[in-house]
Amino acid sequence: MSLKKSGRYNVAGLIEAQHEPGSHSQVLKNLLGINRKAEMDRVEAELLKRAVDILIRQYGPRHRFTASDICHMHKVWLGRVYEWAGAYRRVNISKGEFPFAAAAQIPALMRELEQSLLRRHTPCLFRAADRVVQALAEVHTELVLIHPFRDGNGRVARILATLMALQAGFLLDFSPIQGKRREAYFTAVRAGMTRNYEPMEAIFSGIVRKTLAVRGTSRSQKEH
Repeated sequence: MSLKKSGRYNVAGLIEAQHEPGSHSQVLKNLLGINRKAEMDRVEAELLKRAVDILIRQYGPRHRFTASDICHMHKVWLGRVYEWAGAYRRVNISKGEFPFAAAAQIPALMRELEQSLLRRHTPCLFRAADRVVQALAEVHTELVLIHPFRDGNGRVARILATLMALQAGFLLDFSPIQGKRREAYFTAVRAGMTRNYEPMEAIFSGIVRKTLAVRGTSRSQKEH
C-alpha cells in the first residue's frame, strides 16, 4: 500500500506516515517495536482471531452496525499495535495506480455508508441467500473503497462481513479470495467505483455456497 502526499496535512509529522526504524519501510511505526514484516504479519493474524471472538460476543443478531462500530472493530483488533488504531486515517493512500478515498472525505463517506447501506442491510436478517450476498457485497465493496484506516481495511471489512453473515446464520470462509484469486477480488473492488457490485456479489456467492455445502455435508454426516 503506497502513501501519497496530502495537500491538507503535514504527512511527515503524522505517526501513521512513519515506519519502524530498521524495517526498511516494510513495517509501520508501532507500539511493540516490531521491525520485521513476518513477525508483524504473525502478530496481526493472532490478534485478528482474538478480535473476532470478542466482537462476536459483543454484537447481537439484531444489531444495526454504524461507522463507530467499524472504528471499534479496528481498535479491538489493532489497539495494542498502533497508536492510530480505530481512528480515520489522515494520509492519502493508493494501491498501485488506484487511489482510495481522499483522507479529508472519510468522515463524510463513513456517515453516508452508515445512513445508507448499513441502515438498509443491517441487521442482516434476510432469509434468502441471494439477499444476504447482495448485502455483504455492497457493504464490503464500499467500505474497502473508502479505506478509512491507515492499514487493515480489507481485514476489518471481512470482520464486518463475518458479523453480518452470522446475523443471517452463515459462517463465512474467505479462502475463495486468497492466493491467485486475489486479483479477481481487487477487480471486483474497482468495479464498485461505478456502483457495479455484481463482480463482488459473484465472489460472495461463492463464499456463501461453500458455507452451505459444508453445512449440508455436516448435516448428512450426523444423519448417518
